[in-house]
Amino acid sequence: MPDHHDAGPGRIEDYALLSDLRTAALVGLDGSVDWLCLPRFDSPSCFARLLGDDNAGRWLLAPTAAVTSVKRRYRDTTLVLEAEFETVDGVVRVVDAMPPHADGSADEPRLVRVVEGVSGNVEMRLRWVLRFAYGDSTPWVRRVKGDNDEHILAVAGPHAVVLRGDRLPYRVHGQRAHEAVFTVAEGQRLAWTMEFTTTPDSPAAAVDPHQEIARTERFWHDWQARITYQGPHQEAVRRSLATLKALTYAPTGGIIAAPTTSLPEALGGERNWDYRYCWLRDATLTLLAFDSFGCTREALAWRSWLLRAVAGDPADLQIMYAIDGERHLLEWEVDWLPGYHGATPVRVGNAAFRQLQLDVYGEVMDALHLARERGVEESAESWALQRGLLRHLEEIWEQPDKGLWEVRGPDRFFTHSRVMIWVAFDRAVRAVEQDGLPGPVERWRELRDAVHAEVLAKGWNADLGAFTQYYGGTDLDAATLLIPAVGFLPGDDPRVVSTIAAVERTLKHGDLVDRYTTSAGESSVDGLSGHEGSFLACSFWFADALALSGRRQEAEAMFERLAALANDIGLLAEEYDGGAGRFTGNFPQAFSHLALVNSAAVLFGDTACRHEANRR
Repeated sequence: MPDHHDAGPGRIEDYALLSDLRTAALVGLDGSVDWLCLPRFDSPSCFARLLGDDNAGRWLLAPTAAVTSVKRRYRDTTLVLEAEFETVDGVVRVVDAMPPHADGSADEPRLVRVVEGVSGNVEMRLRWVLRFAYGDSTPWVRRVKGDNDEHILAVAGPHAVVLRGDRLPYRVHGQRAHEAVFTVAEGQRLAWTMEFTTTPDSPAAAVDPHQEIARTERFWHDWQARITYQGPHQEAVRRSLATLKALTYAPTGGIIAAPTTSLPEALGGERNWDYRYCWLRDATLTLLAFDSFGCTREALAWRSWLLRAVAGDPADLQIMYAIDGERHLLEWEVDWLPGYHGATPVRVGNAAFRQLQLDVYGEVMDALHLARERGVEESAESWALQRGLLRHLEEIWEQPDKGLWEVRGPDRFFTHSRVMIWVAFDRAVRAVEQDGLPGPVERWRELRDAVHAEVLAKGWNADLGAFTQYYGGTDLDAATLLIPAVGFLPGDDPRVVSTIAAVERTLKHGDLVDRYTTSAGESSVDGLSGHEGSFLACSFWFADALALSGRRQEAEAMFERLAALANDIGLLAEEYDGGAGRFTGNFPQAFSHLALVNSAAVLFGDTACRHEANRR
């Protein structure tokens, strides 16, 4: 194993997630916290070694001697992380947790770290390098001693944290870093807490770190007790649901796509984006994943967030928002960070918030339709919002858009977007016919049928025997695998079966499925250079399409192999580089985990799932 004190950030799959439902930390296999933004998911970082080096900020807690093996796990189904480091001198266990923000508590984000001696006497190093503002701001750090409290206070402008613990580090001569070296004997426990504070002159009182870990464990056990799934692959499904919960911003109910920015879709490439925001598409699919397995509370919280975020003129609907509903996510480049293993640029914000992506209307209408089907009572405000969205869609549905994949090339008539326009009007018709809600059903039915006919006439390429990525094109797109899932055509329709076969020939490599072709030529549709890894959500979609076309045994076997791609603690990134055997893209990725969960609903769920309920 390489010297973990000097190496740069680890492989993406080497990281574990901690979350307090307001922000998140990534802890490496080397015992280093390499990513943490305070006090929110989308705040500037205080640890950013993930996108740079030691000088960008980290919190290392690991043996000084060479580590011969590392074994880690989450305690049961919680987000309390345990890592055991074995050295020639003995074994130590490091326990990490972030006590969850719940029930409107006003406590500030807090990271708790405990080291326990398992055997022998192991010398440990604690290295604490704090850098606010994505590594650009070095704080004023001082030791504060009170009557019953000694702590380290780090302040830089509006940012401040307090570090307490059994072995507080000291300033390293000639470095802007703090270190402590100490020995942990068998049976000994040492603990630290680091918390954000808005009142650095009078920070909150010290807490018992061991009680904080116990509180974290209780929270996650209680939450997991609500999950109703009893099918195969329970560990993978429950871990995915816990990850989706961990990506939820508790104060508002917003759900982020990932807790990181700029982890590259291709190692060393430019396809690096900030995913610390709430995409309506991702959030609606996550709602379905929660609701499929008993987490109705989260579904209601998301609906409340949606109503607040999109309030106003339906013409102003965005594809994404900040976790508090903020609309302007201006994109800029952090030019002082070298990026994950040199992948630049590092981006903050996301310019795609201004894009027109018509599929979002279908995703929102579908999610709220299924919520009604599953017993979530429709509110007057929610239905008024949906009618407003439909009125605006009636005015713009004939326009081209940027599509599901947020291309930065020209607008086109993407087949998947057109299918989802059909979904929007179809669910509106069902709301009137099945749920008795008021609305101009004749007009909606006419539009639904017109879009359906258009897609069959312009999206289908008889020469290729497949639905294409966009009207008039010849490239394929894995998003067309969702055609049976949303009920546009039955899974055994010859055109669906033929499209599955075409995607298998063109975009599938083993069990991995690319979103679309990213080579030069016509497929430069996304306006970017280079390649990317295979999209894990698309791979699960392929398994779903197999099942819906009647190839269930193949689908179940493929699901099992895909679930096995998760790292040692059950987490998935956005993409997977099959050649390198590496995760790529932001991590952990909600879209990948919700695809796993929804595939489990398709293949193993006891109740009617989205795909069967929506079949025509």
